[in-house]
Amino acid sequence: MVPELASRDHVRKLIPLLDAVLAEAQMSRGDVDGIAYTAGPGLVGALMVGAAVGRSLAFALGVPSVAVHHMEGHLLAPMLEADAPAFPFLALLVSGGHTQLVAVDGVGAYRVLGESLDDAAGEAFDKTASLLGLPYPGGPQLAALAERGDPGRFRFPRPMTDRPGLDFSFSGLKTYAMNTLAGLPDDARTRADVARAFEEAVVDTLVIKCRRALEQTALPRLVVSGGVGANRRLRETMAAAAEALSVSVHYPRVAFCTDNGAMVAYAGCQRLLAGASEPLAFEVRARWPLESLQALDGAAR
Repeated sequence: MVPELASRDHVRKLIPLLDAVLAEAQMSRGDVDGIAYTAGPGLVGALMVGAAVGRSLAFALGVPSVAVHHMEGHLLAPMLEADAPAFPFLALLVSGGHTQLVAVDGVGAYRVLGESLDDAAGEAFDKTASLLGLPYPGGPQLAALAERGDPGRFRFPRPMTDRPGLDFSFSGLKTYAMNTLAGLPDDARTRADVARAFEEAVVDTLVIKCRRALEQTALPRLVVSGGVGANRRLRETMAAAAEALSVSVHYPRVAFCTDNGAMVAYAGCQRLLAGASEPLAFEVRARWPLESLQALDGAAR
């Protein structure tokens, strides 16, 4: 991804996209009561485009606007489902840019219990997929290839599970995959077997850490969100682990696991309903600690 090209593409497509969405919903701009936009964390150029359009449009329409934390959007995405979890719960945010375990007491009331010290799980998926010759984004492609792999041929390490704590490290798995491939025939069977071993290592690591966090916090519910949350093997393995702990597991639908406007709209709606509004001078943040967000009234820290 080239950030400058991505930002220019945003400029070209954003207003036509907004008009198309309103038309599909049979609404006009005058029907809009408030505007939410992603203000971080992420690539500053792309964030600036969205923030500038969102804030300017809100000013033109005379409605409030609110800046949304990208990961809060992911965290609250399961609230869009019929079986929305009640607070408090443990959340596993697992995407291309982030892997975090978060104790959630309410909207804005977050405690980060553990996070990746290097590559996020989704980033490790994409990098390993590239080693296997798969196109970007490689996570779904690698998962599909792993379905054809032999689970008994290779076993990759489960990083940082042999020590206490809730932090993650996935960069070494990419190196392990590269070293495993070295000297082996570059054929479809080997690539599928390596994909299977890699996916099982990531999934087992995520499940082990979630189980450890659930045992430490005694929280009764688990939310799994972010792009990697759509992984079938992760969902199946996590379901078995949660059942053993008598914990319920909640996911957004697959379409809401990857980055989407619905989750940003929901998170923004909660803050707009609580009276939040951005001034004319706005900012975006490449880095934005989740714990720095303001908790809404009634959400205990």
